Amino acid sequence: MPNVAPGEIAERLRALPEGSGVAMKLGATDYAGNYLQFLAATLRDFGMEANAYTIYVSVTNPCILVNSLLASLEIPSDRVFFVDVISQTMMSSLTKLPNASYVESPTMLENVMLRVEYFLRKNTATRRIVIIDSVNSLAIHNDPAILSEFFHIMVNNLKSRGITTVILAVAEETNPELENLLSFVCDDTIQLGVAETEPKGA
Repeated sequence: MPNVAPGEIAERLRALPEGSGVAMKLGATDYAGNYLQFLAATLRDFGMEANAYTIYVSVTNPCILVNSLLASLEIPSDRVFFVDVISQTMMSSLTKLPNASYVESPTMLENVMLRVEYFLRKNTATRRIVIIDSVNSLAIHNDPAILSEFFHIMVNNLKSRGITTVILAVAEETNPELENLLSFVCDDTIQLGVAETEPKGA
């Protein structure tokens, strides 16, 4: 599967039907650069359009870090809400954001769904985007069968309501089991900075 240019990501997302699920695979080489390009394309170019807002499920990095990256990219945070499931595990939740809800552990998947639902009900914008960062991080903390059930229930519920779901993945660290999970819940895959030969984990 070919990589896309960073400037094409927002156009790809706009072209998808409402309620699509998207697997966003980033290459591990220069992951930080790929991640910043992903944030700019998804949260600024796509998510900051008129009457749109984003719910960011933060599993890999604490939301305070993601929020600071948004500021460095001049992405306004007034239409970004966080469901942070990693700060308390990392003991890094001393400074809490007013636009964030904190879940005690990445294993508390039902609570993640409830917090996402809370933000969905709180805001009435016509375009709603949910970003889950990332499937690899969730897989570290959860049994594969439970994780699969979580994604099936959550993503199918969001799809039925016309809400775009973007699931972040590190391409080289996504094993066949996670690939199957993504193929079941996602309608499209976008690759950014992925090496032509992708070694897969067991």
